[in-house]
Amino acid sequence: MPPLIPDLADLVPDDGVLFRENEAVRGLIQEACAAQEGIASFETLGESEEGRPLYGVVLGSGACAVSLIAGAHADEPVGPETLRTFILESLRRPDEYAALWDAFRFVIVPHINPDGEARNRAWIAGWPDLSAYLQHVHRELPGRDLEFGFPAMRVENRLVADYLRGYAPFWLHMSLHGMAFSEGAMLLIERHWAGRTQPLRDGFAESVHAAGLRLHDHNRKGEKGFFYIEPGFTTTPEGAAMRAHFRALSDEATASRFHDSSMEFVRSLGGDPLCLVTEMPLFVVAQHQPHEAGHPAAYLAFKERLPALPLQAAHSQGLSDWAMPFDVQPLDLAVAMRLQLCALAVGLEALLEALPA
Repeated sequence: MPPLIPDLADLVPDDGVLFRENEAVRGLIQEACAAQEGIASFETLGESEEGRPLYGVVLGSGACAVSLIAGAHADEPVGPETLRTFILESLRRPDEYAALWDAFRFVIVPHINPDGEARNRAWIAGWPDLSAYLQHVHRELPGRDLEFGFPAMRVENRLVADYLRGYAPFWLHMSLHGMAFSEGAMLLIERHWAGRTQPLRDGFAESVHAAGLRLHDHNRKGEKGFFYIEPGFTTTPEGAAMRAHFRALSDEATASRFHDSSMEFVRSLGGDPLCLVTEMPLFVVAQHQPHEAGHPAAYLAFKERLPALPLQAAHSQGLSDWAMPFDVQPLDLAVAMRLQLCALAVGLEALLEALPA
């Protein structure tokens, strides 16, 4: 009998992994769901601000509902590719995933921000070209940031919120995110669960190290709601903490632009959901400098120089020479996707441990 939680990382192919356009994959996902009627369902949720379709997928019929979303930030394309792969590849293995679908109901919106993906297409298509990324990356500012726009700041928030409400309450919620640059991977854990997740943290850390990657160890000392748990792990940010941060700076205009995060919204639907945020770097600052816990010395030194990079990239002014001292390397897409799926697996295992016998 297959294990209840299969090796989800095994869903990612060993080669040929590429970023795909949201619209190009939508038809494949719709067909895969139709071919597994009774296991999967596909629903068009509506259209984005610019008229691009948003869609959701439900996998399984178990009593424990799990919500998975990605793409909230326009410049973080790994999460949407991970969820597309999770849907398509698991549906190709119905026998292997039957026990998982009997236990859980996965409510998935693979990309909540298709307009943002379109704005970043130039560098996504040229991945992993650092110069293309620096010249063409686009990210929404507060007031347009979908992660901090629940339940109804933008039409995309409203469509996703309405869809999730229909399956609440949830036992687990994940919002798949990323970082442009870091020294390694991070996993953020909602504060109500921070003290109940040591096995989850150990399991994720083991997967990161097995992939040849470090954990990004950054203690932000509670800034904007990021409270340090241990190396590689902090609490998830909250709209309430963001608002408090900017109000403390007497910046009410910026504070008012932060609505609730998807984590806060899902918790408002009832229950006690475990909420996780994956943070996978696009580019790894691989240079290692000895440092005290919580202080990523190489990354912070790199970050000081970062504002000048887009102009250097536009004029081809020795970008590779500049990055060389920091050993800046793109993180292999397949590795990043596998680690996001590992985070989902350890989250599900933590949930099973917490459920009453």
